[in-house]
Amino acid sequence: MGAFGLPMEQLYMYVLLAAGALTVLCVFFGESADFEHAWPLFNPIVLLAFVTFGSAIGFLLETAAEFTEWSVLGISVLAAGFLDLLLYFLILLPVSTAKNTRSVEPLSGQVAEVSVPIPEDGYGEVLIETYSGVISKQATGYNNEAIDRDEKVLIVEVNEGTLYVQVYALVDLSEKTKWATRI
Repeated sequence: MGAFGLPMEQLYMYVLLAAGALTVLCVFFGESADFEHAWPLFNPIVLLAFVTFGSAIGFLLETAAEFTEWSVLGISVLAAGFLDLLLYFLILLPVSTAKNTRSVEPLSGQVAEVSVPIPEDGYGEVLIETYSGVISKQATGYNNEAIDRDEKVLIVEVNEGTLYVQVYALVDLSEKTKWATRI
């Protein structure tokens, strides 16, 4: 027996191929669409993973086991639900929260290097070295001054994603050399 005039193994395989193709498309082009919902389990990646898991398990059980079609469907839905919850809570949720925690507020007081020159009354770009790598951010002069490329700057203020910076100058204080802001 089967559905839509097809044997169940073939139906599971068609659903698996379609869900796999849609998952690949959603991974590549899903960033262009905003999929934020009130209930995050309705995210297309989560739903497509559920269908992919269910059809793969159903196909394997139909070809390798001697269960009835309804028991294979029930087992594959339960197993897909379990695997989908594991995927969501162990992979997708931590990745999405890690992406949203990169704040620029703790950058005030750090030293950066200008990578794109900052024109007078304009914007450029600075590179900030952190423990996890290098971050590049939009910057402007704190007093609207021009700052050349490769200058060391101090991040004075952060406002709406823009860093307000001042040039650093090397000042010799007795035996120790320290960085200080140029006034």
